[in-house]
Amino acid sequence: MPSTRERVIQGVVDLLKAALPQAAHYRNEVKQQAIPAGGFVNVDDGDPGDPEVTLNPTTYIYEHEIPVEVAVNKSRTATAEARLDTMLQAIGAAVAADRTLGGRCDYLMVSAAATEPLTAEGAPVSRSALIGITAVYGTTDPLN
Repeated sequence: MPSTRERVIQGVVDLLKAALPQAAHYRNEVKQQAIPAGGFVNVDDGDPGDPEVTLNPTTYIYEHEIPVEVAVNKSRTATAEARLDTMLQAIGAAVAADRTLGGRCDYLMVSAAATEPLTAEGAPVSRSALIGITAVYGTTDPLN
């Protein structure tokens, strides 16, 4: 059975796939050279950080920030900024609709997006955003 950490990260991956079905989805990949037509989403495992520890029973409570990169090109009908904004809104709505990832964590929240252009000479106009999805969860074993 996967660890609590792995179940939470996979829950975030599943949530993003459902929210952005046209995008290409990756996990722990390097930045893509070409952005697919539907955009791309890359979920990094992140660092759960140092937990708060409660005793009796011993429980490790993590606020695990999971970095998510989203990128998209300009299309014939929409700017890269508008397409990226639509994708980010879909992520925000998905997080708001399932704050516990179906019971995999205690609470899920998303940080504001840091955006940047990805346009290189001769390439399509594109934008990317980095967001943090923070999952709060507890476990009785930091490796489980």
